[in-house]
Amino acid sequence: MNQTLKFTLIIILSFTCTLIAQDEEEYEIIDSDDCVECHDESEMGTLIRDDLDASTHEGIECLDCHIYYDTDPHTEEAENFVTGCEGCRDCHDEASDEYQAHGRSEKGDCTGIPTCADCHGTHNVYSSDMVESMVNPGNLGSTCGECHENLDLVNRYDILVDHPLEVYNSSVHGRATGEGNEKAASCDDCHSSGGTSHEIYPPNNPKSSIFHLNIPETCGKCHEEAAKDYHEGVHGKLAARGMANAPVCTDCHGEHGIIAPDDPLSPVSSHRVAAATCEPCHESTILNERLGTKRGEVSSYVDSYHGLKSMAGDVLVANCESCHGAHRILPSTDSTSTIHATNLATTCGECHPGMSDELASITIHGSINEDTRAPLAILIEKIYIILIGVTIGGMLLHTILDYLKQLRLQMKEPSIRRMRGLEVVQHMALLVSFFTLVVSGFSLRFNDSWIAAFFFGWEGGFEFRGILHRYAAVVMIITSVWHMVFLFTKRGKQFLKDMKPAWKDIQQVWEMILYFFDFRNNEPSFGRFAYGEKLEYWAGVWGNMVMIATGLVLWFDNFFIQALSKAWIDVSLVIHYWEAWLATLAILIWHLYNTIFRPSVGPMNTSWLTGNMPRQMFEHEHSGTEPDPDINP
Repeated sequence: MNQTLKFTLIIILSFTCTLIAQDEEEYEIIDSDDCVECHDESEMGTLIRDDLDASTHEGIECLDCHIYYDTDPHTEEAENFVTGCEGCRDCHDEASDEYQAHGRSEKGDCTGIPTCADCHGTHNVYSSDMVESMVNPGNLGSTCGECHENLDLVNRYDILVDHPLEVYNSSVHGRATGEGNEKAASCDDCHSSGGTSHEIYPPNNPKSSIFHLNIPETCGKCHEEAAKDYHEGVHGKLAARGMANAPVCTDCHGEHGIIAPDDPLSPVSSHRVAAATCEPCHESTILNERLGTKRGEVSSYVDSYHGLKSMAGDVLVANCESCHGAHRILPSTDSTSTIHATNLATTCGECHPGMSDELASITIHGSINEDTRAPLAILIEKIYIILIGVTIGGMLLHTILDYLKQLRLQMKEPSIRRMRGLEVVQHMALLVSFFTLVVSGFSLRFNDSWIAAFFFGWEGGFEFRGILHRYAAVVMIITSVWHMVFLFTKRGKQFLKDMKPAWKDIQQVWEMILYFFDFRNNEPSFGRFAYGEKLEYWAGVWGNMVMIATGLVLWFDNFFIQALSKAWIDVSLVIHYWEAWLATLAILIWHLYNTIFRPSVGPMNTSWLTGNMPRQMFEHEHSGTEPDPDINP
């Protein structure tokens, strides 16, 4: 080796030794005893050493977990190191290998993925069978809830399950774990996969324990007998074939909020199981077409004796489960099925002792297109329908003819003109448009009602309803404008003057109350318009303006939502709906009574048809005024 090379090596070695010497001066090697000088308390305010001595990590040194922190000051690697899992790996390498994902979050790809410390604690790590442990079944819900009840995390990662811990705590599982029952199902009993709590996958992962078709196996870990019956039944067989929408445990019992079957709120309680659990599937058109089954069997049960008694709260009457079973549900063609022809007498006999095979064979419910009753019962029903049609139809016809006769007799009596021809037309336009708006408007809000079905339950009826409602609104607007123009005429000015509220109206209200309770013998003497007519008129004017204004906002919603704001649409919708109720009820209860059903005006006040009012009726109701030749020619 030449002298130049030796000299170069000496220089490099000297420089390296200098750097090492400098590092030794800047970084001092420390041990666990030195850590407590700065880190004597945990984040919980307790002494770290006390927490460690009471935990499963008793005797473990600080640097066994907090690697890279062995110098004072700490090295740059320590400052950049994220505590939580890396320090655990040296001792728990198997668990570390298992923990690669948590739900949809994968290790290394998601900063929000829980660390070991998030679930097990930091210095206070206890065995899961200890009540102090964060992963003890009694505490696991709260541990998971730290993240799953955190709105920021839920929104950030689009977790769509709403308040799972809150719902779980109200369930049979949550209440049991809260009472210290360690055998009750906690979060990891259902969500952990592969036999370990460290493998938690999202429900769309076939490896997940909560993957739809894996749920029976998950629940079966605790409910072995129920799972065995389920797999033997038709639902379990469909799930075994991989049918995506085959019903599994959670479809009937719920997920986090499972409550006991004897709780009236449970979807499998005796009086809810038909409508809440069985009907959604068995009345599905798509599902029935796929399986070749019939619709209407569940709905026909609801209308049967058993169904009506069950809906009324009778917990002893037969429901779906009583006859078909709860989990081992088999078709009637299976010889072991509870509804097989040879087993029906035994099944029915549980409620009806001494049941014969012949009586048990009578179908208690069928499809909506199939009448399973005895032929004689069907014949008698048809006879009754004809009998009712003829009898009640004849009575109705007789009543109508008699009413029309009484109406014609009344119209022949001496009369006083209350409205002229165009005024009658004006009133008629208002009447027709009002009731058209009522029927077409409420048919939108209550589209499942019999009224909506009667008027618009035909093909294209819904679209026609909207068109009719708008045309009727236009007629009402035109009629309202017409009436405003009328008020500027000679008759209109007199009408407005006579309709003006006065102190005498309040006095007549009091006199009418005295008359109601027999403190006076006669009604007060009203003028051209009684206080009730004035009240109804001015309320109608106000209601008309409100309905027209809000109706236009709803009709031209695109314009108003851009010109103003969505709040105007919301407010208009509320006012339009409730003002419609107010106006409708006022007309039905007040106006129709005073013009048709009040005994003193029977059979009706005919002025809305002819403009004339019977003189006797006029003198009875308006004795405080005389017919004016100009007003009542």
